[in-house]
Amino acid sequence: MTEQNQPLPYGRGSESGRGAEGGTSPLVIVLMGSKSDWEVMRQADETLKEFGIPHECRVLSAHRTPAETAEYVAGAEARGVEVVIAAAGGAAHLAGVCAAHTVLPVLGVPMESASLKGLDSLLSTVQMPAGIPVGTLAIGPAGARNAALLAVAILGTGRPDLREKLWQFRERQKQKILKETLA
Repeated sequence: MTEQNQPLPYGRGSESGRGAEGGTSPLVIVLMGSKSDWEVMRQADETLKEFGIPHECRVLSAHRTPAETAEYVAGAEARGVEVVIAAAGGAAHLAGVCAAHTVLPVLGVPMESASLKGLDSLLSTVQMPAGIPVGTLAIGPAGARNAALLAVAILGTGRPDLREKLWQFRERQKQKILKETLA
């Protein structure tokens, strides 16, 4: 197995889905097309950690490891995964390829690119054909963080304790804004 196919050492879990938070299977997988995307996707990892969501982060490419990507995503539901977050830049086909191989919710995070500042990634992620949906978030760090928060919200539909954590998070955001001054 090549380095690119290994779970990121600073992510959660392992390829088998074990090792995430107390040895449980991950509920969310965070995929990125290149290790260079980690600086942005770390936002998703940290947000999921903040909410105590078992997850794993991994580098897989729609173009360089297509068979491995398809196999990994196709088996995700059987491993207990409930949400897929996929980030890629440029042609940004990773989220779409993931969505083609599962009926789990797939959240796409377009990465900023040098040539078009992420517009190419955004359009590649958002313009899916009817019948293969990808929920597309903002380009870059805000998209990574919001993808994790949306994953928490999806998981929270059946977990009242998690939904309560989301409300508490929103209250903290509100209080932070209310305390800000312009002096």
